Amino acid sequence: MNQDKNENQARGAVSRDAMIEVRDVSMRFRLTDDKIMSLKEFVTRTIAGKIQTSEFWALKNVSFDVYRGEVLGIIGHNGAGKSTILKVISGILKPTKGSVVCRGNIVPMLELGSGFDMDLTGRENIFLNGAILGYSEEFLNAKYQKIVDFSELGQFIDVPIRNYSSGMLMRLAFSVATVVNPEILIVDEILAVGDANFQEKSRKRMLELMSGGTTVLFVSHSMGQIREMCDRVVWLEHGVLQAAGETQAICDQYENR
Repeated sequence: MNQDKNENQARGAVSRDAMIEVRDVSMRFRLTDDKIMSLKEFVTRTIAGKIQTSEFWALKNVSFDVYRGEVLGIIGHNGAGKSTILKVISGILKPTKGSVVCRGNIVPMLELGSGFDMDLTGRENIFLNGAILGYSEEFLNAKYQKIVDFSELGQFIDVPIRNYSSGMLMRLAFSVATVVNPEILIVDEILAVGDANFQEKSRKRMLELMSGGTTVLFVSHSMGQIREMCDRVVWLEHGVLQAAGETQAICDQYENR
């Protein structure tokens, strides 16, 4: 693993140009305290002013930079705010406070398969999901066979994906999402896709992207993956930035807390 990481660093030198700037980002959610069983009940109680809510701050004044060509790991326990900060950077969520500046096209791999239509075939979903990610039909036609071969779906590519197992669906989604080298890749716990052989192939593909100059934000509960793949690490707990810096030092601090 260390050899892979060393090769990654040697092939993909990190520039100090900031591709992503996160400045004092806070994210507030309003939670409904009452159990509401229907939309009608929600509307009725809202009009009557009888909805009880509370505030939950998923992120609190978080700031960091991500530099061109580097792999930044984000660690922390469940509920630390890791997925939320990825969604804010991806533009899926608008922060309650603060700002995010991104300099480059982003491919977010957050919820693989979320853009798929279960009634369409795998082939049709390649073009649907590819369009959602911003790929042209011409480009997808050129890359189609490469996507199918990587996914290992074979004849199942013409089967409606409602008949796919979760592993098959994830393999197809991963194959579409990684068909090009994006400027910024945002990854949330996707290296557990498929069986052991496909996981290893996915890991190698991720290393290829990382070594090719792609700037990567990487969330994983596997400290082994974080140590192997990341140049720097940001540590979040309860939405608050605890520490940021060199991978091994921050991982040691996190594991020995």
